[in-house]
Amino acid sequence: MKSSRTLKRKVELLAPAGNFEGLVGAINAGCDAVYIGGKAFGARAYADNFSDEEIVKAIKYAHLFDVKIYLTVNTLVKEREFDKAVEFVAPFVKVGLDAFIVQDIGLANVLRDTYPETEIHMSTQCFITGPGSAQFFKEFGATRVVLARELSLKEIETIKKTVDIELETFIHGAMCYCYSGQCLFSSALGGRSGNRGRCAGPCRQMYDAIVDGKEYHDRYFLSMKDQCTLTILDKLLDAGIDSLKIEGRMKKPEYTAFVTSVYRKYIDLYNSGGDFFVDPKDIEKLRSIYMRSEIGTGYYERQKGREMMSLDNPGYSGNDDALMLKIRKRYVEVLKKAKITGYFSASAKTGLSLTLCYKDISVTATDPMCEEAKSRPTTKDDIERSLSKLGNTPFEFEELYIETVGDCFIPVKTINELRRKATEDLLNEI
Repeated sequence: MKSSRTLKRKVELLAPAGNFEGLVGAINAGCDAVYIGGKAFGARAYADNFSDEEIVKAIKYAHLFDVKIYLTVNTLVKEREFDKAVEFVAPFVKVGLDAFIVQDIGLANVLRDTYPETEIHMSTQCFITGPGSAQFFKEFGATRVVLARELSLKEIETIKKTVDIELETFIHGAMCYCYSGQCLFSSALGGRSGNRGRCAGPCRQMYDAIVDGKEYHDRYFLSMKDQCTLTILDKLLDAGIDSLKIEGRMKKPEYTAFVTSVYRKYIDLYNSGGDFFVDPKDIEKLRSIYMRSEIGTGYYERQKGREMMSLDNPGYSGNDDALMLKIRKRYVEVLKKAKITGYFSASAKTGLSLTLCYKDISVTATDPMCEEAKSRPTTKDDIERSLSKLGNTPFEFEELYIETVGDCFIPVKTINELRRKATEDLLNEI
């Protein structure tokens, strides 16, 4: 399929991450934002999920590269849990969390009033299907709505033209049979509520059916094909969608990284203004990475039909191990580093000073521990060697300037402590 349109607005590519590796893979692959879940109040209780410390780390790391972090607080919350939910998100707001993704309107109301600096995105479970519900949440104070998956492109276009609010839709991944957020099937069959993040996946089980008097046995009547919208991506961009969302917080980091990289490629191709053409090889590669054996475009162009279902096999078709390894080495195992400039000075009279600069932000750490050398002075090479050991920090030196006044002796431990303090201060300041 070819087209030659030019996108004149910024569209967000939103990737999932079930753990920190997934976050790294998504950022390396070119996402604009990542949605993650913590150990509580998220609709994917069986994902790895992030510890509180990892969420703080994720926010700081992502912001180095102008990537936003959205936290899923999208379960229904019981009365006795409200205070805990509000307290749970406080440390993340403090370090600059960009938005909450919320289903429970009561919780959204409390979070909006308690943390007005953090955006509210109403989750797809809110079943937002038209201009009326979108307008309701705009007046409520939400900055974005994640539309129900059942909407057609025409319906999405109508909402976009009618209501001035950001629209987010799913473009890739697993599809539920039920209406968005309205499923009680798992609760009814097994006492595990999807609205509490514990769906047992009953739509992936086999059932019997009688159709026009004919019996059918052991078929997957409720299992939908996985969604892949690459072939209609230009139409989604034309429709005015603000955020294109990839499903998959429970999937491997390699899946997140590769799917993100492919959609990044074609969004950029569309933005270039040239012919929009999808290489069939990319579709086949997507099929081989944690996808069910059958894929479709979801509800964007059709609302019902047998061609939307995967009646014979609801399971995943396996992975291309060679491709998975290649993806891992390219995207997951490489921690992206932010380039910084360093200025180090040492004098027996004034002590040590290390200034680190990132974009328009700078911090300075000092230490009085600097003595005149009695025998072998500390050389500039010694200092550079110690300062360059940035290790697990998200930084690397683009330039490093070192100045010493006279012959100085500086313990290696002192230089290392100065480096650690300065990098920590820089990360916090950013």
